Amino acid sequence: MAHEITIGPRAAKSPFFDATVAAGATGFTIYNHMYMPTGYGDPEGEYWRLIDGVAMWDVACERQVELAGPDAGRLADTLATRDLSELKPGIGRYTCLCDHRGRLHNDPVALRVEEDLWWFSIADNDSLLFARAVAGERGLDVEVREPDVSPLAIQGPKAMVVAAALLGDWVHDLGYFHFRACEVQGIPLVVQRSGFSKQGGVELYLRDGTRGLHLWDLVAEAGRPYAIAAGTPNTIERLESGLFNFGSDNDADTNPFELALERYVDLDAEADFVGKAALRRLAGRPPARRRTGAMLDGPPLGTTSAKCPVRRGGETVGFVGGHAFSPRLQANVAVALIETTALAAGDLVAETEAGPRALEPRAFPLA
Repeated sequence: MAHEITIGPRAAKSPFFDATVAAGATGFTIYNHMYMPTGYGDPEGEYWRLIDGVAMWDVACERQVELAGPDAGRLADTLATRDLSELKPGIGRYTCLCDHRGRLHNDPVALRVEEDLWWFSIADNDSLLFARAVAGERGLDVEVREPDVSPLAIQGPKAMVVAAALLGDWVHDLGYFHFRACEVQGIPLVVQRSGFSKQGGVELYLRDGTRGLHLWDLVAEAGRPYAIAAGTPNTIERLESGLFNFGSDNDADTNPFELALERYVDLDAEADFVGKAALRRLAGRPPARRRTGAMLDGPPLGTTSAKCPVRRGGETVGFVGGHAFSPRLQANVAVALIETTALAAGDLVAETEAGPRALEPRAFPLA
C-alpha cells in the first residue's frame, strides 16, 4: 500500500521543490518544517553518483537562524559551545548548541556573514525559538529571524569542477567552511565549501527564494558534462564516513561527550555560553554512553535512520541510529549509541526490523 505526505500549510516548500518533483523525487520527509526529498528511485545509483561523480541536493531544509544587530556576536558566543569571538566575516565553524543541562540541542554551522550579522545553518530542531529565548534571557540587543536563504548542495569528487564551471575558478581557493558572496546571472548567493558528505563540494546559499528554479537549472547545465543528477544527503555514505546525524544518532538526553563531539566544546572560552557549567561537570567524569560505528552481521539490510534497540543479555543498552548495506564493503554498516560498560563487554545484538543481528563496534570511518 502506497503512503502519501499531504502538502499543507504547516510545512514549507523549498524554492527548489518543483524542480525536485520534475527530477523524479519519489519521497519526501519533513525536516525543519519543510518538505525534504528522500530519494529519486535509484538508491544504489544515487550512492555511486556521490562516491564517483557529482550530485545536486535540495537542502533548503537547513534553514538559517539569523542574528543581526549590535549584540549579534555576543548572542552567537552565548549559543555556541565553541569560541566564535575571533571568527572573521567569510568564515564558518561547525559547533554544538546545548541546553542549560548540557544536552545537545543542535549542531549547526555558524557563519559570520558581516561584522554584526550571523547565520546559524541548523539541523532539525526549533533553534530559532531557542535563540530568541536566550536573547531575551540575556537581555541582548539583537534581532533573531529567518532570512530568505536556501542552501543547494553540489557534492561528490567532481563537485568542485562543476562549481568552478558555474562560478569561476576562485571556488578552488575556498578553505573548508570558508564562504564568499557572489552572483550568477543576477542570482545572489553565498558559496561555502561544505556539505553533508565526506566526498567534498560546496553549498550555494540562495539569497532570493524566487530564483530557486533558475539556480537549479544553472547547476544542472554546468554539471551536464559530468553526468550530474538530483540526489539527497546519502545515508549509506554518511554511515560509512561517520558523519553525525542530529536526531538519528542522539536522543533528548545526549550530551556532546557521549557523541565524541568534545573537540567542539571549548570550556576555556571567555563567553558564558548556555550549558557551560553543566558541561564542565560532565567533562569531569567518563561518559555514560558512547557513539560508535558498527558492523551488523547477516544478509543485506535496508537503508534506514529509524532507531532500533541494542541489547546485551536481554537488557537494552543503547540503540542503532541508522543502518544500511554498504556496496563498497559488501557488509551492513551502522552507527550506535551504547552504554560504555556494555560497549567494553561486547556480545551486543541489534534488534533490526529484519530480526536480531550481532553488532561489532568499529572505529570511523567504516569505508
